[in-house]
Amino acid sequence: MRARNVGLWMASKIDEVVVPPLQSFRASADDPAPDGDFAGIFASHTGRNTTKWSHYLGIYDRLFAPYRAGFPAADGSTRPLRLLEIGVRHGGSLELWRQYFGPSATIVGIDIDPRCADAGREDLPVHIGSQADPTFLRSVVTGMGGVDIVVDDGSHVARHQRASLDTLFPLLEDGGIYVVEDTHTSYWLRYGGGYRRPGSFVSVAKGMVDGINGWYFKSPRGPRFTMAMHEIGSIEFFDSVVAIRKSVHGRPHMMATGTKSF
Repeated sequence: MRARNVGLWMASKIDEVVVPPLQSFRASADDPAPDGDFAGIFASHTGRNTTKWSHYLGIYDRLFAPYRAGFPAADGSTRPLRLLEIGVRHGGSLELWRQYFGPSATIVGIDIDPRCADAGREDLPVHIGSQADPTFLRSVVTGMGGVDIVVDDGSHVARHQRASLDTLFPLLEDGGIYVVEDTHTSYWLRYGGGYRRPGSFVSVAKGMVDGINGWYFKSPRGPRFTMAMHEIGSIEFFDSVVAIRKSVHGRPHMMATGTKSF
């Protein structure tokens, strides 16, 4: 077969092999028990239903622990955190975020399913709308007074993930973090993915890695590439999770110190 068709063939075969329903996956006896503060909160949770992959719990602690005392300001002070979760289902994850971040945080959920409106409560409001609707997303963030953390656990469809990123990342506070869960769907055709398929969220994130380093080579530069050059400090890849830290900056410059030896 021609080389240009190899990727599509591999995507199809991978999709056929990997695509069993999520609930069919089970932890093996060799999997270590998750630990950390978030794992403890999850284990003791008795409220609304939520489902998480076990290895996510430690990832949350690693990513979010610096924000538990509030969002850090440039002068060293902190203010209450603002978190937006895309995809709330039964609402249990909102309750977990409340326990983890405390009573002063603003925690808001959105979902396209009208039934999820009942999953909210006064301190954990749920707005009904599409994560691919820029007007809706902007209105939610405006109502929150801004946003510091975004957790995308929505449809997992590539075009929806891209639409949310393109709308919400520019609104994210400098120093905030944008997290996309369940990025294994980037390899599944029915979610708009496939192995190295352009447009999947993993492929988009890989392209933004090039954007972070875009100061050092010439290349066609689209909006996400340019955004990465000027507004992204780091991108972390985990099993099924991508975390993007916002850090507004200019062109890097070299510094020197000390006495030369030759």
